[in-house]
Amino acid sequence: MSEPEIQLTEGQHIAFEGNRRIALGGLVEAAKAVKTVEDRGTREPVLVFDAWTSRVVEIDTRGSMEDVLGRLPPEAEEPSQGAAPAESEAPARGRGRPKLGVVGREVTLLPRHWQWLGSQPGGASVTLRKLVEKARKEGAENDRRRRAQESAYRFMSAMAGNQPGFEEASRALFADDASRFEQCSDGWPEDIRRHARALAGLSFSG
Repeated sequence: MSEPEIQLTEGQHIAFEGNRRIALGGLVEAAKAVKTVEDRGTREPVLVFDAWTSRVVEIDTRGSMEDVLGRLPPEAEEPSQGAAPAESEAPARGRGRPKLGVVGREVTLLPRHWQWLGSQPGGASVTLRKLVEKARKEGAENDRRRRAQESAYRFMSAMAGNQPGFEEASRALFADDASRFEQCSDGWPEDIRRHARALAGLSFSG
């Protein structure tokens, strides 16, 4: 997509005042932005999303800024600068060949399957492990794309459901049509458009 990319990572939160993005970062940053605009007396709807999953995050803005931040979950605390990384508790591995953790199980196949496996380099066990790893990787990629599509659609439904081209953009999202998605979302408010495209871009295959 031609529009400048937004780099999304897990743990980020994004906040909107109406159609305008007011924060993109940690939950503390989002909470501060929401408290500020609400104290200012905004008449626009204010929403906070988990920027990765697009699930709405509720922030209790009653009281002072300290009250608001104090009610956030402990994991929302911003890490201090220069904090030392935790030491690994994993035991040091000695010399020698690492244990593979191989587990023996019964596998039932037809004779032609065993014949084919036996003819492969490395034999049946090696070939089966390779086939399983390939299937795992392909399945993981499909799951990743599905979650990305769901996140993009969840955000679009909340923030762009009334925008022109929403239905067409939704179809393009699930049809893996990046070019069509960009065309259909072109008239959306800038901040909504950019975030929707960033989310959708995670699902497009190329």
